[in-house]
Amino acid sequence: MTAGPEKTGTVGTTHFERSDLVLFAICAVGIAASGLTSGQGSVLAFAVSAVAVAALAALVGRAVEQLGDRFGPGATGVLQSALGNLPELFIALFALKAGLVAVVQAALIGSILANLLLVLGLSFVVGGIKHGTQKLNSERAQWIGVMLFVSVAAMVMPSLATYVHTPAEPHETTLSLITAVVLLLLFALSLPASIRKADSPGIIAEPTEAPRWSLPVAIALLAGAAVAAAFVSDWFVQALKPAMQALNISEAFSGLVIVAIAGNAVENVVGVQLAAKNQSETAFAVVINSPLQIALVLAPVLVIASNLLGFTALTLVFSPMLVMAVAVAVLATIVITFDGKSNWLEGAALIGLYAIIATSFWWG
Repeated sequence: MTAGPEKTGTVGTTHFERSDLVLFAICAVGIAASGLTSGQGSVLAFAVSAVAVAALAALVGRAVEQLGDRFGPGATGVLQSALGNLPELFIALFALKAGLVAVVQAALIGSILANLLLVLGLSFVVGGIKHGTQKLNSERAQWIGVMLFVSVAAMVMPSLATYVHTPAEPHETTLSLITAVVLLLLFALSLPASIRKADSPGIIAEPTEAPRWSLPVAIALLAGAAVAAAFVSDWFVQALKPAMQALNISEAFSGLVIVAIAGNAVENVVGVQLAAKNQSETAFAVVINSPLQIALVLAPVLVIASNLLGFTALTLVFSPMLVMAVAVAVLATIVITFDGKSNWLEGAALIGLYAIIATSFWWG
């Protein structure tokens, strides 16, 4: 189905696939249902808003992909890092406004865990079963592994300072703000290298397709999805606390598993699809880039924004169990991917580790 007359040149042809139309329909129904059920405090309202958040996250990712295709894979990665976490950002801000700091902290760690263990594991399993051992590009795997280790280590340093009762312990808010600024600077410094590596030969398995959406359509849909995500995220958070009470779910489990998976719908689907198409290097880059940007961008922005907006202040002092969980996940991912290869058994091991960590947070 083609929307409007066909155009040529830099604007391109606006063409919606059937999957695009299905996504638009899910978003529209999800937004309408979320608005109708908001304020009722039911489990149904929570489930509907969670589906709507996931659908809007997918729509944001689709629009970013269409915009980025005009400038190459490197620019696409930059756009994804800047805009791909919008639903997570809105959910976290509304949760902080509601005083749900524990949920936000668990969601930040949970997003890293879900991508490193669950999504990457599923990608390895699907790709390994269909195509056998897959290559990840060892140079890129090592570079991302090092950046991931350094950024996550920096993110949890305020926690370590509190655990060992250093003189910095009473100043956790100030230390968290300083850490946030340093992480954002590190992200800015890493951008040129990220673009060069993404645009280097052999990093992306296949050339990107010509854009199917016109530039105005892509921008309009991205803006619309961003605005809708803000409303739906508010409704999602309003329904979160009553749903936790009704289902007897702890704040830690809700943030670590439910909120994290709902906000990472794009990577959850795209990474597995790319691995199934034997585009293992691209799948690895997409999946592993998300936790890197959470540590370098999303967490620091939330720390700074929560203080500037007068919400409940978010600090980077996580519970010991959260710090141990993310440390284990990062080390396991680096060990498994450092050789630049993957297979289905390694993927199964990552999924199993995720299941054990998630279960350990069920009780709080």
